[in-house]
Amino acid sequence: MKNILLGFVLIFLLIQIIQPARNIDYGQVPSTDISKVYKLPANVQSVLRNSCYDCHSNSTHYPFYSYIQPLSYYLEKHIKKGKEELNFNEWGSYSRRKQANKLESIVNQIQQKKMPLTSYTYLHPEAKLSEKQIEEIVHWIELTQAEKEK
Repeated sequence: MKNILLGFVLIFLLIQIIQPARNIDYGQVPSTDISKVYKLPANVQSVLRNSCYDCHSNSTHYPFYSYIQPLSYYLEKHIKKGKEELNFNEWGSYSRRKQANKLESIVNQIQQKKMPLTSYTYLHPEAKLSEKQIEEIVHWIELTQAEKEK
């Protein structure tokens, strides 16, 4: 029994050597970022950065537990999937139609409280959106879409 436990500890320690590539941009905001494409109010930009960017941009802020395998593998897989669905840093490379669809999707997701994910807000309670924040984002999106239709 002791040897089996020692074997598991050894395997756990060895897999710590394997670390996935990190989603870090070192503070550079690309020209395709949503904040460069649209005039974002400071409050909306702050909410997006605090509640969305970790999974939906090229600039994730990693907590201490993200360096522990196999958790880091799971987190990187989750971030990759989030970026495939929506990447705020790549916003300017989306077609106008795709941007409009993504804005509608954002409204639906946050109003239905599907985003940010519960699994994320459980570990990052500061990322949970208040009703006021939801209203601010929805209002900004509605104004943006109205301006685009003109």
